[in-house]
Amino acid sequence: MTIVQAIILGLIQGLTEFLPVSSSAHLVLAESILHVQKQGITFEVFVHFGTLLAVVVAFWPDIAEMFSSALRWLSHPAKSKILWSTDRGFRLLVLLIIGTIPAGFIGVLFDKTIEEAFSDPLFVSFMLLITGVILVFSRLGKVRRQNPTVLDSILIGLSQAFAIIPGISRSGSTISAGILLGVEKSEAARFSFLLALPVILGAFILKLRAVLVGPAVPNKEILTLGIGMLVAFISGYFAIIFLLDIVKKGKFSWFAVYCFIVGFVGIAYFI
Repeated sequence: MTIVQAIILGLIQGLTEFLPVSSSAHLVLAESILHVQKQGITFEVFVHFGTLLAVVVAFWPDIAEMFSSALRWLSHPAKSKILWSTDRGFRLLVLLIIGTIPAGFIGVLFDKTIEEAFSDPLFVSFMLLITGVILVFSRLGKVRRQNPTVLDSILIGLSQAFAIIPGISRSGSTISAGILLGVEKSEAARFSFLLALPVILGAFILKLRAVLVGPAVPNKEILTLGIGMLVAFISGYFAIIFLLDIVKKGKFSWFAVYCFIVGFVGIAYFI
């Protein structure tokens, strides 16, 4: 893999991992149209780590608060009900755990099957149109509460599991689900990004294991992989900040236009 290829794929991964336009779709289309190859699982591990760092840096205050709340719970587990009622960090942590279960279950059982069966350019182009429709429907959401409930976290988690299909945006599905359920837009986006943390971490760990038991990475490739990771981190961080601002301004559904354009162009190109 060349440095230029690493920059291209790192940029695509970082931006589309968080923007509601499907990272899987863009990687499939990039490889097919530009003939850019990832050349194995090692690069995926590095760029996943880059996007993982982007979430950690962007939401460090929330992560630190949840960590502190977890320590308080471990010190006094009998006070779980009190913590649920009074501790924002503990409540958020529990909701994220609940919301992660559907995607974790589906991912472990069916991820490879779905990726192998449907990761073709024409299919993901059609799925981008579905993502566009989801984003359009997000305009129908009316704010009814500030924070997600347990039921909200389950339904948002199911929408994240649905996004395992290549071409369906994870952030687009989860943020849209939160908005349609009545969660305040900015909180729906924040919950979506935090919900991505265990998913990205899980993917990173699973793929890292395969890399560790495989052949050693040649020294000449370390620089290329590091550049890809750095590009994914920087672009991912700015994608998060940008999308939070877009959601706050009520323009989240505008990404549907982009999904429709890329989807129809992809269909015309590959059909």
